[in-house]
Amino acid sequence: MKRLTYFIAISITPLFSYGQVYLNNASFEGTPQDATVPAGWFPCELGTTPDIMPGPWGVYQEASEGDTYVGLITREDGSWESIGQRLPQALKPKECYTFTLELSHSDTYAGYNKPLGVRIWGGANKCEKGQELFKTGLIKSSEWEEYEVQFVPKQSIRYILIEAFYKDGPFSYQGNILIDNISPIKKCVRASLD
Repeated sequence: MKRLTYFIAISITPLFSYGQVYLNNASFEGTPQDATVPAGWFPCELGTTPDIMPGPWGVYQEASEGDTYVGLITREDGSWESIGQRLPQALKPKECYTFTLELSHSDTYAGYNKPLGVRIWGGANKCEKGQELFKTGLIKSSEWEEYEVQFVPKQSIRYILIEAFYKDGPFSYQGNILIDNISPIKKCVRASLD
């Protein structure tokens, strides 16, 4: 038993020494189906019913990594979808962090065909929008594109939230954003002090 404990301790030590934080189900693997939150994630916005793709709603684009990915939408009634998860360890204030994710758009998402972007938030509590970490413009390409996120937490971050986004303020817009392959969160070197 002591050997097993020692082996496990030695095996996971490199993960923490390099400062990497691994998200649970970072490539949104699961059985393709509509109105289903991928394992490891939870809904944050009222009415969030993400879709595990490909297959539902006429979206057949291949995954960037693995077999599946997630689709989030915005609706004519002004509602939008967002998902989040608790990080396995807190991100510390005044440290620089970076990760990547891949984004795409579908022109065949059962009428929710307009392009969207994403906003990524960090917070101390579940679904909290404590600090905006990243925001894209509209993603119009049906090809997967990698985006780098780099940020410095103002306070400790225990949760991450990803939301479909169109513009600041109220909107009524039927759009979609496809998300896949989020890399581990790593420490980075800040180019300049905030």
